[in-house]
Amino acid sequence: MNTTLPKGSKKLLNAWAFYDWANSVYSLVIASAVFPIFYGALTLTKDANGTILDDTVTFLGIDFNNDTLISYVTAAAFLMVSILSPLLSGIADYVGNKKVFMKFFCYLGAISCIGLFWFSLEHLWFGLLCYFLALIGFWASLVFYNSYLPDIAFPEQQDRISAKGYSLGYIGSVLLLLICLAMILMHDTFGFEDEGLPTRLSFVLTGIWWIGFSQYTYYYLPKGNKKQKFTKDLLFNGFKELRSIWRKMKDNRALKRYLVAFFVYSMAVQTIMLVATYFGIEELDWGSTDATVGLIVSILLIQLVAVLGAFLTSRSSARFGNIPTLMALNIIWIAICVYAYTITTPYQFYATAAVVGLVMGGIQSLSRSTYSKFIPEGALDTASYFSFYDVAEKIGIVIGMFSYGYVAQVTGSIRYAVLFFIVFFIIGLLLLFRVPRKHKKTAS
Repeated sequence: MNTTLPKGSKKLLNAWAFYDWANSVYSLVIASAVFPIFYGALTLTKDANGTILDDTVTFLGIDFNNDTLISYVTAAAFLMVSILSPLLSGIADYVGNKKVFMKFFCYLGAISCIGLFWFSLEHLWFGLLCYFLALIGFWASLVFYNSYLPDIAFPEQQDRISAKGYSLGYIGSVLLLLICLAMILMHDTFGFEDEGLPTRLSFVLTGIWWIGFSQYTYYYLPKGNKKQKFTKDLLFNGFKELRSIWRKMKDNRALKRYLVAFFVYSMAVQTIMLVATYFGIEELDWGSTDATVGLIVSILLIQLVAVLGAFLTSRSSARFGNIPTLMALNIIWIAICVYAYTITTPYQFYATAAVVGLVMGGIQSLSRSTYSKFIPEGALDTASYFSFYDVAEKIGIVIGMFSYGYVAQVTGSIRYAVLFFIVFFIIGLLLLFRVPRKHKKTAS
C-alpha cells in the first residue's frame, strides 16, 4: 500500500476525510433511521387500525418492553465503548500498525451491520449481538481515525480538513438513506413483494458502503508514525492519562464544575437523540401517513436544521457568552420535553423535530468548544483532556439509556421516560449557574 505521501499532502488529507463518507452511514441508517423503524415494526403487535396491542419482547426468558430492551443493549454497548476508549487511545499513538486496529473495528462494525439482515424474533440474540457489535465497531474505529489527524495534517490544516470530513459524512449518509428510502417505498418497482426485504437490504448496503469506501482511506493512510513495543503499561496508558486529568481538575474549579454540568444535561440530550425514532413509532397516530416516510423526513429535518442551529448558537455565544447561551438551550430542552409528552400527530412531531434540530446542533457544538476554553492555556495534553470529555459523554449515555429503559419498563409508557429527562436538564441548568464567569480563559 502507498504510505509515502508526505504530511499535509492534499491527497492524503482528502483520503483521511473520506472515511467520514464511509462510516457516517452507520449513524444515520442504523442508529437513527431505518433500523429503529424496522425494530419497532418487528417488536410491536398492532391491530388493523394501527393501535398497539402488545409491545412485549421476550429475551433470555425475561419479558421486556421493546423500547426498554433496545435501550439496555445500547447502554451496555456504550459502557463497553467507555471502557475500550481509554485502552485504545492509550495505544493509538504508540504502535506502528494502528491502521490494523482501525480496520479491525471498521470491519467488525460493517459486518455486524450486514448481520442485521437476519434480525428476527426467532433469533433475537443474534440480531441484538450484531446491533451491539456494530455500535462498538463504529465508535472504536473513530478512536484511531481521530488519532491520525495530527499525523497527516499540520495545525493550520486541521480545522479545515476536519470540517471537510464532517461535510462528506453528512452528504454520504443522506445519499445512502435516500437510496434506502426509495428502495423501501418503491419496493414493487424494484420487484420486492413488500417493504421487509428492501429494509433488511438497507443494512447490507450500509455494511458494504462502509467497507467499500473506506478502502480509499486505507490505501493512503500510513500504518502509524511511531513504533513501540506493546506492553501492559502501554495498554493502560489511557487510564493513567484520565487519572492525571482528574487530578488536574481539582485545581481548576471552572473546568470541573462545567464538566459536571455537561455530564448531567448531556445524559438527556444524547439519550433523546437515540430514542427519538422509537418514540415516533410507538406514540404517534400516523393515520394514513406512511410512518416510515414521516420518521425519515423528521430525521433529515433534524440533520438539516442542526447545521443552522450550530451557526445561530455560535452567534449567540459571541454576543451573550457561552454559559448563558448553554443555560438558554437547557431551558429550551425542558420546554421540548414538556411538549413532547403531549404530542400525538405527525405534524406536531415535525415541529418538535425542527426545534430539536436547532438546539441539538447548538448544544453539541457549544458544549465542546466551551470545554476547550476551560482547558489551561499552554496545556500539552489536550488530547487527554478530550479523551476525558468523550468518556464522560459515553458514561452519561449509559446512565441516560438505562434510566430511559427503566422508566419505560416501570410506567409502561416512553412518554413518562421523556418527561423524566426534565430532571436532568433542570439539574444541568442549576449546575451551570455554579460555573465561575471569570476565568483566565473565560467561557462566558
